Amino acid sequence: MKKWFYPLAFVTFIGFITLFFSFTHDEMVEFDEAIGEALIGNEYIRFFHYFGEPIWIVSAAVLLIVYLAFKSRNYRGMLFVLFAVGGGNIINLAIKEWVQRARPDIPHQLTSFSFPSNHAMVGLLYIFTYAYFLTENRASTKWRIGIWLSAVTFTLLVGLSRIAGNNHYGTDVIAGWMCGYSLFILVVIWYEWRNRHMSKRVVQPE
Repeated sequence: MKKWFYPLAFVTFIGFITLFFSFTHDEMVEFDEAIGEALIGNEYIRFFHYFGEPIWIVSAAVLLIVYLAFKSRNYRGMLFVLFAVGGGNIINLAIKEWVQRARPDIPHQLTSFSFPSNHAMVGLLYIFTYAYFLTENRASTKWRIGIWLSAVTFTLLVGLSRIAGNNHYGTDVIAGWMCGYSLFILVVIWYEWRNRHMSKRVVQPE
């Protein structure tokens, strides 16, 4: 993975911490109201919330694990998926319970807490994980760029769908993206370090 992706994770982590302490400030409240007015009721964007539902994410993660296990025998890749998607979901739920931000006040709203958005955070994690393995051993620059642009676009739509449906505030979604990306890069760093470390231990033929 390109090395400039790594420092960006530090920036997104700082951004997440900033939102963690400031989402109740007047400027953030005004931002949430503005982005809500722009997106709430947009049925095209709202459709993408289905791709961030737990059943979809679990199915996608299991499918990728099965592929990595039986097709490429990439067992560290299987751990990658578990750490990113499974670990991300646990971290998201823990932060929600800690912050306990109420969701937007609409009838028949979900009873879980709002900050950060699970769709945004775990959605990014599973989509980016797919993009990572789809481009891991590809030499074609066009292929890699196309996959990653598609992954970013898909991630944005899944996250924004939660604002369009009035299930989350804009700051919830942005915080989810930031936290998810930071965790994703941590898992990538672990995975690539382990691959390099293990390759050095392979006995070279004489």
